[in-house]
Amino acid sequence: MSSSDIFIGETIGTAILILLGGGVCAAVTLKASKARNAGWLAIAFGWGFAVMTAVYISGPLSGAHLNPAVTVALAIKDGEWSNVPTYLAGQLLGAMIGAALVWVAYLGQFQAHLTDREIVGEPVAPDTADKAVEAQEKGAGPVLGIFSTGPEVRNTVQNLLTEIVGTVVLILAVLTQGLNDNGNGLGILGGLITALVVVSIGLSLGGPTGYAINPARDLGPRIVHALLPLPNKGGSDWSYAWIPVVGPLVGGAIGAGVYNLAFA
Repeated sequence: MSSSDIFIGETIGTAILILLGGGVCAAVTLKASKARNAGWLAIAFGWGFAVMTAVYISGPLSGAHLNPAVTVALAIKDGEWSNVPTYLAGQLLGAMIGAALVWVAYLGQFQAHLTDREIVGEPVAPDTADKAVEAQEKGAGPVLGIFSTGPEVRNTVQNLLTEIVGTVVLILAVLTQGLNDNGNGLGILGGLITALVVVSIGLSLGGPTGYAINPARDLGPRIVHALLPLPNKGGSDWSYAWIPVVGPLVGGAIGAGVYNLAFA
């Protein structure tokens, strides 16, 4: 695979992943959506199908890593790091594009949701607006969960360990069941297996943190949330943002290490 194929494949694939994954979160969250309150099952299966679709679209070009944790794990497994920056750049750009497309697809719903007094409360007086925004920026705004993850119980050690454990499960599944014949990305059957594993992780381990298990999936959309002109969007919770980046990367390294010790 050429560097251009890798970059294009990862950009397109990760954009599709976030468009469909973030899209199901928007569908369940936004008040004017037909799927509002569809629940955690819808989110878990929506993300699983998003992974499957993105893998099948991008696999022929880049091997469909779609996740820096997968890229790092494969680099540790094979000792080949030359293409890692290209993969990571495509993944982050694709995640941002996908998040922006979620905003485009649900533009009217975002506007209705974030101007609804039941959601955001009474209008803020002009002389206190700056203080209100400052207070919101300390935490998550009312639609941040559409773009990125957050903990139900804010405990740094537990939140980090949850992301590490979930990512180890994902990486072991990818390395033992999911790789194509060349071993450098997900194969046709491996894409389906990995999608089902993502559903399993969401159902079993997603409750505490929302299961990022993918640094690009969380960081790219969080940046887009911070940049988008959404009314009353609140904060992007940057104090938490390092956990869904560091946790999956550590989990990817551990998963690759376990694979090399036990299976290689």
